[in-house]
Amino acid sequence: MTAEVVAPPTVRVPYADLLDHVRQAFARRGVPAHRARLAAEALCYADLHGFGSHGVANLNPLYLKQFEQKRIAADAEPEAVGDLGACAVFDAHRALGLWAAAEAMDSAIERAEWHGIGLVSVRGATHFGSAGFHARRAARHGLVGVVMSNCGNQRIARPPGGSLPLLGTNPLSVAAPALPEHPFVLDMSTTVVPTGRIRAAAREGMPIPPGWLVDDQGSPVTDPRAFDEGRAHLQWLGGAPETGAFKGFGLGLVVELLAASLSGAGHGPAAAALTGDRGQDDDIGFFVLAIAPQAADFAADVRSMFGAVLDCPGTVRYPGWAEAEQAAVNLRDGIPLPAHLHAELGLATP
Repeated sequence: MTAEVVAPPTVRVPYADLLDHVRQAFARRGVPAHRARLAAEALCYADLHGFGSHGVANLNPLYLKQFEQKRIAADAEPEAVGDLGACAVFDAHRALGLWAAAEAMDSAIERAEWHGIGLVSVRGATHFGSAGFHARRAARHGLVGVVMSNCGNQRIARPPGGSLPLLGTNPLSVAAPALPEHPFVLDMSTTVVPTGRIRAAAREGMPIPPGWLVDDQGSPVTDPRAFDEGRAHLQWLGGAPETGAFKGFGLGLVVELLAASLSGAGHGPAAAALTGDRGQDDDIGFFVLAIAPQAADFAADVRSMFGAVLDCPGTVRYPGWAEAEQAAVNLRDGIPLPAHLHAELGLATP
């Protein structure tokens, strides 16, 4: 008989309290007040919308740790190193990616409102949290937003048929207006899942589904601890080569090309990778695009299109719908955090 796996207990925290806790944490590290608030919004967005693997669980082990290691510069000011009006390249100078990517999108939106399109490439960046948070900023203005990020010099996933990791999870997001209060937000990694979901399962003592990880022989691994212990490898979207792994790998290379090559950021595929060096997620590159629709009936068109998706027989929802529904619940009832994470963050007991 298989032992029943019990999910860990949770504690609900008001969104405003969680946001303020994170804001203060960044402000204490020297991040300017308005940017500390923006960074907190970016990080808490994940918890609010129901995917805690990218949220405050990363505050201490990722972001605050990188401040301590001097890998994030609290007072960094992104610098324009090329600007043609509709497009620009910025060096983030190791700014906290949570706010730097949001400001890059705001710049792209402003450019798109003038030129119809705005493209901002960023190098020298750090981890930006949920790609969807940044892409959705464009949707709020009635624009289409596209965001991509490589993982800088970090290598996590092996190419199909390869024996050394070359690429990161290389996330991308596309967001656009859709139905009221329910924007279209596709937010995905090019691997079958991001590493955050694997580590979240490991922290909570939960198994993962077959297909996320495989061992050296290609057999499925359901113990999430095997990833960080080096006993299992992350799969690409599509799974095995015969089921479409080259599609996920190809998308990963597209992100590498657009996010890193255009901006001059660090690459996963590099000579150091061939020595087995897994690198670190430093000198990350962002690709941030905002498109101002020129069709007069764009808003009505997307409402009709996404309405048809919802009207499909069965239970069909488009990307972003479930997250918007979850956010409404969490705003009302509080954000559920695992009890151990609640204690780790030092939040007051409700």
